[in-house]
Amino acid sequence: NKMAIVDAGALEPIIGFLKSESSNLREYATAALLTLSASTTTKPIIAAYGAIPLLVQMLQSGSQQAKSDALMALCNLSTYPDNLHKILSSKPIPPLISMLKAIKKSSKAAEKCSGLLESLSEFEEGRMAIMEEEGGLLTMVELIEDGSFRSRESSVGALLKMCERDGCGFREAILNEGVIPGLLQMTVLGKPRSQRKARLLLGWLRNSTAECLKEEESYVGCQFSKEEESDKARKMLAEMVQVSMEQSLRHLQLRALVGPPSELHLAN
Repeated sequence: NKMAIVDAGALEPIIGFLKSESSNLREYATAALLTLSASTTTKPIIAAYGAIPLLVQMLQSGSQQAKSDALMALCNLSTYPDNLHKILSSKPIPPLISMLKAIKKSSKAAEKCSGLLESLSEFEEGRMAIMEEEGGLLTMVELIEDGSFRSRESSVGALLKMCERDGCGFREAILNEGVIPGLLQMTVLGKPRSQRKARLLLGWLRNSTAECLKEEESYVGCQFSKEEESDKARKMLAEMVQVSMEQSLRHLQLRALVGPPSELHLAN
């Protein structure tokens, strides 16, 4: 019984092992927290003992198995709402993006990473962290192209929150990473909920050009006639779509040269 283990005082030494200089002890402690975090009643207690920052550290520097266990433990803990703030404050976005770059996009590990990123994108700090992390948006776009159905939906969900809640800068950055082909594919091949999200995101991106143009004009005090504004908006959108297609082709060519990344093993 997981709660009985916690009640017996096991968490304090487990957290101590996570701080140990021994990599083996840290790995065993991470595996123990993975098991304990599966219980609804233990999630807030584990967080209260300070486990979350240590688990994020394991994402950065642990062995392959330790990273896998830490990822799954964080995903378990994230289902308790108050823990999401604690996870976000531990700066998990860089190691999550780094992990996604290194693993197969269709793997279970990618599903866990993308799901956690979608949850963290509920917060402005999380959205900004994805945006600012080198290769962050591109990695999300690659998930839409090559991920499992679950990873694709999570990635679209995160990008959709960026477009719905933040300014034009997010939308233009997403467009520039070549997201359109993957979204169009999802509107045809995805599950009903994924198709709906993909269409919503396409709508935000389609409408962003004229909207951002208006914001820019308002900022600099320029005055365009309706005909000039419409013509410039159409040209900007055409250029963005062209850039999107060209970048997607380059990404596919690069992956063909490099070959598929190794898949991170996930423990049951």
